[in-house]
Amino acid sequence: MSQQHISLPAKLINGGIAGIVGVTCVFPIDLAKTRLQNQRHGQQVYKSMMDCLVKTVKSEGYFGMYRGAAVNLTLVTPEKAIKLAANDLFRHHLSKDGKGLTVFKEMLAGCGAGMCQVVVTTPMEMLKIQLQDAGRLVAQQQKPVMMSPAKLVATNTVLSRSYNSVASAPRAVSATQIAKELLQTQGIRGLYRGLGATLMRDVPFSIVYFPLFANLNRLGKPSPEGSSPFYWAFFSGCAAGSTAAVIVNPCDVVKTRLQSLNKGSSEETYSGVVDCVSKIMRKEGPSGFLKGAACRALVIAPLFGIVQVMYFVGVGEYILDNSSLSLLSA
Repeated sequence: MSQQHISLPAKLINGGIAGIVGVTCVFPIDLAKTRLQNQRHGQQVYKSMMDCLVKTVKSEGYFGMYRGAAVNLTLVTPEKAIKLAANDLFRHHLSKDGKGLTVFKEMLAGCGAGMCQVVVTTPMEMLKIQLQDAGRLVAQQQKPVMMSPAKLVATNTVLSRSYNSVASAPRAVSATQIAKELLQTQGIRGLYRGLGATLMRDVPFSIVYFPLFANLNRLGKPSPEGSSPFYWAFFSGCAAGSTAAVIVNPCDVVKTRLQSLNKGSSEETYSGVVDCVSKIMRKEGPSGFLKGAACRALVIAPLFGIVQVMYFVGVGEYILDNSSLSLLSA
């Protein structure tokens, strides 16, 4: 798969379609990842990814696993478009001498792409997390917790107030309603809460992913001028994506905690990235930063593998060719 011969519009179409297909396939795992990451020590509602998915289906139905999917499906195409276009642009400018890119320059291009994509990624994740985590908060309120009588009385008072407010609120809150409320109360800054943590996650991810994929894919080429086989391109995308996902998972945990507006009973709040990191380390230890790592790897691996499949099959080129023909014949 020689990506340098694929036009930018075709890459954008391939990336958009791959994002939609990938999100549809792996979104339930992403929901489990968010809920596992938001759990605090001693307040676990879910024991594992499978336990989370089973409990979600039992309490919220099959479509409960797709809470927040509409946000991702709407914004994943512009997100992928910005990421791919930016990576192409930076690679082009860094290879003006006509020579191949060094690993360092590939990392620079990935860094630039990661910095550009957060324009869409941050509000998308902000809205998605609120919808994904709603079921966990309800399940946590229903779970019995052992505590002293004095603390039990105080907690029951808080929970009764929370329950009444939840019961009186609409059962389903849409991403549009959340976005409107954030804009009215906090302005555009409300949608970009957790921007710093998102940069901390997406920039290193792109720095790792793009060079790693390029070098893994190069190993499968029969000759320097040839293209790698279909299965090798898919494997390279999955391997590079899952590796980068696990490496930056601590940043993803911090981002998820910072972007969660609603907290469960006795769950602490965070004033920023440093405060969040210190509290997680103190109360949950290093393992707190690895929550949801397996889920994230399972989400990212097929997502980026599917991207490479779209490139290999040439879906974008096919659409552009047929569109051109139809326009000429009109």
